[in-house]
Amino acid sequence: MKLILSLVFFILVFSAFSKDYKIASPNGQISVTVSADSQIRWSASVDNHSIFNNNSMSLDLGTALLGANPKVVSEKMTSVSEYVQTVVAVKSKTIQNNYNQLRLVFKPNYAVSFRVFDNGISYRFETSMKEEITVKNEEVGLNFTGDFGVLFPEEETVYSHYERTYLDKKLSELSAGKFSSLPTLVKADNNIKIGITEADLFDYPCLFMEATGKAAFKSKFPHVILKSDPQGDRGIKNIQEADYIAKTSGTRNFPWRVFMISTEDARLVENQMVFLLSRENQLTETSWIKPGLVAWDWWNENNIYGVDFKAGLDTKTYKYYIDFASKNKIPYIILDEGWTKSTTNIKEANSTLNLQELIAYGKSKNVDIILWCLWNALDADMNTILDLYSKWGAKGIKVDFMARSEQYMVNFYERSAKACADRKLLIDFHGAFKPSGMARAYPNIINHEGVKGMENCKWSKDITPEHDVTLCFTRMLAGPMDYTPGAMINKNEKDYSISFSHPMSMGTRCHQLAMFVCYDAPLQMLNDSPSNYYKETESTSFISKMPTVWDDTKILDAKVGDYILTARHKDNDWYLGAMTDWTARSLNVDLSFLGEGTYEIEIMQDGLNADKSCNDYKRVVKQVTKADNLKIDLAKGGGWAAICKKL
Repeated sequence: MKLILSLVFFILVFSAFSKDYKIASPNGQISVTVSADSQIRWSASVDNHSIFNNNSMSLDLGTALLGANPKVVSEKMTSVSEYVQTVVAVKSKTIQNNYNQLRLVFKPNYAVSFRVFDNGISYRFETSMKEEITVKNEEVGLNFTGDFGVLFPEEETVYSHYERTYLDKKLSELSAGKFSSLPTLVKADNNIKIGITEADLFDYPCLFMEATGKAAFKSKFPHVILKSDPQGDRGIKNIQEADYIAKTSGTRNFPWRVFMISTEDARLVENQMVFLLSRENQLTETSWIKPGLVAWDWWNENNIYGVDFKAGLDTKTYKYYIDFASKNKIPYIILDEGWTKSTTNIKEANSTLNLQELIAYGKSKNVDIILWCLWNALDADMNTILDLYSKWGAKGIKVDFMARSEQYMVNFYERSAKACADRKLLIDFHGAFKPSGMARAYPNIINHEGVKGMENCKWSKDITPEHDVTLCFTRMLAGPMDYTPGAMINKNEKDYSISFSHPMSMGTRCHQLAMFVCYDAPLQMLNDSPSNYYKETESTSFISKMPTVWDDTKILDAKVGDYILTARHKDNDWYLGAMTDWTARSLNVDLSFLGEGTYEIEIMQDGLNADKSCNDYKRVVKQVTKADNLKIDLAKGGGWAAICKKL
């Protein structure tokens, strides 16, 4: 009897210290179990198919390891069902925010919150300590329940531009120590996809995921930089790192660890968890934030022709850009690298450029100017420089070559976004880490690069149609991406050649046109020369009609890495785009999403000879209703785009 009583007592005590907490998505399809015994761990399943098992999590403060030997003080379950309005409508003006939350409070002075949506899981640490804390490390351990596939943007260093191709591997094929930036996409069994990223990133370094040689990942973070030497005008060397990743307030919420989940590839692309999990708009007045198209000079290296002046980084050339933008109702042009006296002196224009005259000329044509600068030159005297740009009448900046994501750099993003907002300036981050929700707080962050985009055509063969399609399911999960589409010289694989001064694209003309619908980009660039656009009037006219923000987005059909078919709603009209990889395919477009009445549809489709001559396309205009179905044929590397105007 004593033995039995002892066993019962032991079981009761053990149970008290190893209680499981369960939480499910509102629709019940995603379930999460959190255990708190020797360490906080969590597992998850989708439609009763296990995907994660005993994932580990902890926060190492040096003096304490939060998450180890946890002592639960309280638990609280809450549910939220609401609609959130956006300032910059990247995918939609309104987003449904519907989740169940489990918040566990632990001794001493910390908590962990889990939110489970119908399309994903997230969790974060919260601390409530009086003094500043030093974070040595955060453990994000992911144990997958199978040797799943993964699209893995492998990095060589944490000092990265986040411009990687996605390796298509099995988890076990990634040798221990290999690591990637985010987002990464895991392809589990039963067609379950898991997009891994983070949200609400402030005053803290970016998360990387490191392979273990097994069906598991562990976290990796850039450490605080104590000392470094400059290398040229934009690099650093001889880096001395601290043994910690952040010094921060003791009372704060840490970034959300985000796991977007879908059994349908199309629904994955519609996911907006990063926005929903990030802090709300911090700006009191936002009517001045105007998304739109922008003509860009750097990709085409100012190669304009058919003019009576020598093209270059000068006033006449940029007036030509302004005239082109004005004629096509494009609201912005960018003056990229070369407009300043030097890359370190960004307070003066070069001697061939009358910037005041150019800005005034642009305003007379309803075209505003965005100015490029190096981040370190801006950081050295931010307020003076931004005051000057604002006084000149510039509408924003493109800040470049950060190539870092440690705590100081993350804080630079917020500091510069806030400083720009104070002066009603837009900011576009290039040479940047991926978006992580900061644009919700500062909606003047109008775009992020952090993507292996079209600029790579100037020096590589990496930008293939398959890469283009894959981005919709990987990098774009984190938020808008400044990929810079719009090439007017289009080649198939065998005819493509690398040219820095006269770049071209792989895939068809309509593949390029479809990007203006398929890619999220509130500030969307036209990368080619105005002279080429003047030559290709139908394509240019079509692009210039494109909005860059949307009332609603529907992915009509999609398969990761293979193809995507997107429909976007703006005011009374619909915009459609489809892209495929190097495989020709046919898709069906069910137009039942249209409103009542008749629409005129303007279609740009691959020509019959687009497989040989990628510039080949056909423009078709006809009338349709919601009762119609369209069969579309995509050439290899092809695309299709359409504008449905309500009559």
